[in-house]
Amino acid sequence: MKPIIKYEDNHLLILEKPAGWLVQADETGDKTLTDWAIDYIRKKYNKPGNVFCQPCHRLDRPVSGLVTFARTSKALERMNNLFRGQEVKKTYLAIVEGVPRVIENDLVHWLIKDKQKNMVKAYEQPKGAAKRATLAYKMIASHGKVSLLEIKPGTGRPHQIRVQMKTNETPIKGDLKYGYPKANQDKSINLHAFKLAFVHPVKREPLNVISKPKWPEFQIFIDELG
Repeated sequence: MKPIIKYEDNHLLILEKPAGWLVQADETGDKTLTDWAIDYIRKKYNKPGNVFCQPCHRLDRPVSGLVTFARTSKALERMNNLFRGQEVKKTYLAIVEGVPRVIENDLVHWLIKDKQKNMVKAYEQPKGAAKRATLAYKMIASHGKVSLLEIKPGTGRPHQIRVQMKTNETPIKGDLKYGYPKANQDKSINLHAFKLAFVHPVKREPLNVISKPKWPEFQIFIDELG
């Protein structure tokens, strides 16, 4: 699969990232979403030399969905300020194991990342250098042994949704690292960045971008979401 362009203007490029793609380079040397975005801008606009196109946030490699790129340094600075000020409203969809004991809930945890293992631990109470993480979720539907959740993170910590769902005893489908018992065949996990809503950093107009995943068991419910 290739990235899909969901929004584009002179300041921003918003792409739908396929699961399995890196947003930025790591030790694997695999091609990244940033590489793809730069190549796209260079070819479409026939730009010689260096092309400015930088991601404003990230998604984990096995996660799919919306990623915003800034096409100018001014747009990048302003988008970074929006993200820091929690003025970008992010909504995710996830398929999780079982049915949540509470159908709609707010979760608060304190997270510590083990950089060597690239894993995060969640605690119910403040602990040392742990950082506070919040999210709200609600169940949209259930099917067999899994449920579809809509998730709205209040903070943007690494692996936050994944570890908070594990702590909630509803690990994300396919996420072996955080408690799901079986991997997806393509090594993806069923976590998708579904919606981004914010005021455009240059045009100052409301921007609402949506990307709907293709999950057959829940497609009828996903198609109804807006």
